[in-house]
Amino acid sequence: MSLKKYLSEKGYHRIPLKKIKTNHFALTAKINGIKGYFILDTGASNTCIGMTVAEKFKVLAQDSETKAAGAGATEMETQQATDVTIKIGKWRYYNLHLVIFDLSHVNTALTNHLIKPVDGIIGADLLEKGKAVIDYNKKCLYLKKKIFKY
Repeated sequence: MSLKKYLSEKGYHRIPLKKIKTNHFALTAKINGIKGYFILDTGASNTCIGMTVAEKFKVLAQDSETKAAGAGATEMETQQATDVTIKIGKWRYYNLHLVIFDLSHVNTALTNHLIKPVDGIIGADLLEKGKAVIDYNKKCLYLKKKIFKY
């Protein structure tokens, strides 16, 4: 039995991924019904968007005392948003806690490789909530079909 068939029988949605030049996987997702371009990063603790796109996604940014670090940058100021809806393929999650911070260092690295900038990062928090399975060979992500409401 194939992984695709097995996970489909277990109630998972299959989401195609695109491998970009940096060896990250990229995907589209909708935040509050608005389409965006994201990288999948299992090492990122939280799902986040850039400060420059918070208005685009109609999120209400609130101050946060949390400092962000990663991809060569540390002690970055962050904001947060709650009560955010995200849709990846047919999978939805409600009341997402979203981190908002300056992604310019990430996008500079991507554009230096002639890759289009991203709106955000899908992190481990969301992957855990969706009971994610990543098929690296077939370049797809599986998320459990249950629509989460917390």
